[in-house]
Amino acid sequence: MRGYATGDGQYADVMERALYNGVISGVSLSGDRFYYDNYLASCPPYHKFAHRRSADRQEWFDCSCCPTNIARLLASLGQYVYSASSRELRINLFASNTFTGELAGTPVTVKQTTEYPWQEKVRIVVTPEQAATFTLAVRIPGWCRGARIRLNGKSVPLGPITKKGYASLRRTWSPGDRIELVLPMPVERIEAHPSVRHDVGKLALQRGPVVYCLEEVDNGKDLAALALPADAKLTAKYESNLLGGVTTITANAQRLDTANWKSDLYRPAGSTRSRRVPIKAVPYCVWANRKPGEMVVWVRQA
Repeated sequence: MRGYATGDGQYADVMERALYNGVISGVSLSGDRFYYDNYLASCPPYHKFAHRRSADRQEWFDCSCCPTNIARLLASLGQYVYSASSRELRINLFASNTFTGELAGTPVTVKQTTEYPWQEKVRIVVTPEQAATFTLAVRIPGWCRGARIRLNGKSVPLGPITKKGYASLRRTWSPGDRIELVLPMPVERIEAHPSVRHDVGKLALQRGPVVYCLEEVDNGKDLAALALPADAKLTAKYESNLLGGVTTITANAQRLDTANWKSDLYRPAGSTRSRRVPIKAVPYCVWANRKPGEMVVWVRQA
């Protein structure tokens, strides 16, 4: 893995973003329907004009590289969580799991316990067969500001030990040593480079590594008529009974009122009023698992 060869966490950042938002969005929650491409906006009535058979995921493809490749990738996730050398173990991704291997000539078990990416805490227990000196490098994601680490209950200053996105803890480890990692996850407004002309004046919502979208099933039709004010309060809430358990984002937005347009195609600007409406955003990776309808990732800024 190039990230290990260069010691640069930016590669793991890209991998994490791709896994959470680009890979698992390509397969349904039931695991038996697939997308070939990942739309950033979808309006089902118009898909036929783009030569798409359907806005829904498909059961199979004439060229079946997509379902088989995504199955292979998901089955190999364990190979990306860690990178190891003889005296260093790097934690690239966060998920509940157990690593077993040999470091500094000693059998070592490292166990992660976490509800990431819905929750911001990661607990890591290091258990060498006997006391051994090696480095445990914990990735500090590029999206995160204000990360904190505690080792056996004591805070560890990250500045002196963090380089290129990894906090390197080198010490003589004893069985049961504990690391507590906290990665604050405020909801953020994300903008694209101005040269991405279709996204100018728009924003996307992100919390932690997860990108969000709006679906018609939660927000009604004509999602392009919605705009998010700059001062809108964004509230994250975990909903255990929705889409297998996800954190959603709610806010108050503005919706253009088109009821009085009737058959007009054009008219002077400023004559269309907006009304305040609640909106709900869900993780992009779980869209198109409920009722068919519109979807957008990039929302107009009010």
